[in-house]
Amino acid sequence: MKKPIQRVAAIHDLSGFGRVSLAVVIPILSTLGIQVCSLPTAVLSTHTGGFKNFKFIDLTEHMREYIAHWKEIGIDFDCIYSGFLGSAKQIEIISDFIDDFAKEDTLVVVDPVMGDGGKLYPSMNQNMVSEMRKYIKKADLITPNYTEVLFLLDEPINQEVNDDLIKSYIKHLVDMGPKTVIITSVPTKDTKSITSVIAYNRDDGRFWKVKCDYIPVYFPGTGDVFTSVIVGSLLQGDSLPIALDRAVQFITAAIRASYGHKYPQRNGIMLERVLGNLTLPVMISSYELL
Repeated sequence: MKKPIQRVAAIHDLSGFGRVSLAVVIPILSTLGIQVCSLPTAVLSTHTGGFKNFKFIDLTEHMREYIAHWKEIGIDFDCIYSGFLGSAKQIEIISDFIDDFAKEDTLVVVDPVMGDGGKLYPSMNQNMVSEMRKYIKKADLITPNYTEVLFLLDEPINQEVNDDLIKSYIKHLVDMGPKTVIITSVPTKDTKSITSVIAYNRDDGRFWKVKCDYIPVYFPGTGDVFTSVIVGSLLQGDSLPIALDRAVQFITAAIRASYGHKYPQRNGIMLERVLGNLTLPVMISSYELL
């Protein structure tokens, strides 16, 4: 019997303060009418971007018992969605979780969080990159940013970017396992005022592109917001290009709503001001076929 509400297993950390990870995944997917079942990988007093002396509670050693209880009571999922994983052990645990819980029609989404701006995050290393290359084989959809693509493919950081190069990168990533690849924060040649999101679906062989105005500000958690909107949109039945449109428009609105206020950027976007936008019809205006 079809469930009245679709259900997502959301595998992320939880910060008590700061709009990142589960703090944005839960409200976004709930607003889109989807039940979120949280599998926290860690609990933090604040997220790690811009805060010092935060309290960090690693839940790795509890995750298998947590998952075992879900298995015991027979929970099933329409989607399994993982974000930041802090260790090779966590990747191993979630790989087993996917093997145990994913069915033929379960959407498996991996946001391979490793770095940005041409660098790995301080908690990442080459061993984690190697493990992530294996892990994405289990995904139907991955959403790396441009930096993470280069690390996944072991490509040089500083080279001229063009659409043909990005398309070749996507084809290589698809060859590694995922059916669909969405690359965010793709730089645009000859201008820093525009970035783009480029996606490919192996089933229909088409590339899609959505351009974004670059706003000179950094809010933590925007990658989590983007992928969460993609997940919710696809589960609602949207096509890939419509999901891209919806996610880019939402992120842009959220950043613009936040950028005009003078408050610490480390707090994240003012999600509460724009959540209602998710229930509005998407303006089908910005995607293009490459």
